[in-house]
Amino acid sequence: MNLSYWEVKTYLSQVDYAIVGSGIVGLNCALRLRAQHPNAKIIILERGVFPQGASTKNAGFACFGSLSEIVDDLNSHSEAEVFDLVNRRVKGLNLLRNTLGDSGINYKGFGGYELFTEEHRETYSTCLEQLDRINTLLSPIFSAPVFKVATNNFGFKNTVAQLVYNAFEGQIDTGQMMNALLTLARKNSIEIINTCEVKSFEDFGSGVSIKTTAFDFKCKKLFIANNGFASQLITEKVRPARAQVLITKPIKNLKIKGTFHLDKGYYYFRNIDDRVLFGGGRNLDFKTEETTAMTTTALIQNKLEQLLQEVILPDTAFEIDRRWSGIMGVGSQKKSIVKPLSTNVYCGVRLGGMGVAIGSLVGQELADLL
Repeated sequence: MNLSYWEVKTYLSQVDYAIVGSGIVGLNCALRLRAQHPNAKIIILERGVFPQGASTKNAGFACFGSLSEIVDDLNSHSEAEVFDLVNRRVKGLNLLRNTLGDSGINYKGFGGYELFTEEHRETYSTCLEQLDRINTLLSPIFSAPVFKVATNNFGFKNTVAQLVYNAFEGQIDTGQMMNALLTLARKNSIEIINTCEVKSFEDFGSGVSIKTTAFDFKCKKLFIANNGFASQLITEKVRPARAQVLITKPIKNLKIKGTFHLDKGYYYFRNIDDRVLFGGGRNLDFKTEETTAMTTTALIQNKLEQLLQEVILPDTAFEIDRRWSGIMGVGSQKKSIVKPLSTNVYCGVRLGGMGVAIGSLVGQELADLL
């Protein structure tokens, strides 16, 4: 790009802190840096027209893990690690709500439910066996037992008769949340440069040189917060994980109200504007979904529609309005990576599909590495 004197002087000269990614982590990192360094020059570099990845693509679940997901996590994590995961998610959600206010994110505390299809009856039985154990484990975080058995009053079919209910779960408006964060960042004199992908960087000791698709420049410190795209820039073990979603057109007299989980959290749906938003299915083809291509596949979209027809809306006519996908960052462990990479470069990545829950917290922790 042939930059003018004014563009270089205004935007790219004497940059104190540059952040890669204008999602939940990147914006919270920038806001934390601004609070700690009122006179610093802070810019955010965003590869997309809108925040790319998952921040504007997610389903808007204010959740910390379904019962079956937590039970499954105990197979690969210790009780202390699982407790810490849930505790961080709850802290992160509280931070998000305190930062923007419940009206700013349109938070609704409708509660969350988990349903089990007949083929997962054994999983349901395991969850019931572990329910008291999980409630005891999480008791220091919450003021009451988290999970309990509830009646299926939503008309779901081909499922176990009972649901698992969680009163502490809610939902948000993802677009409203991100708009509020972007507005707050701009009010704090944080420059966001869109359609500018960072291709490489080099820490030269007294600063960092950065090459983007539009220009090259230098800054004092670099913060990497691009989660699902992190492996394109750094060597930390972060795998991209595509999540596919669809949403119906408005449905009259929609009974569904709340957030719902299915199959250890691999499927999830909710009500929004008299519609059903439904996503998941990555477990149908893990390898293909380990991609940064923001497209959809017939395999997963057909499965989502099938579950809508046979389980979620069995007696209701519906039409699909829109389909999309987002890119998460996952790994063998669910703990996020927040660490220095060199003298002047830091990263906050691998949110494990829990960006809404822990993004604000990871963003602040990333800034605090300074």
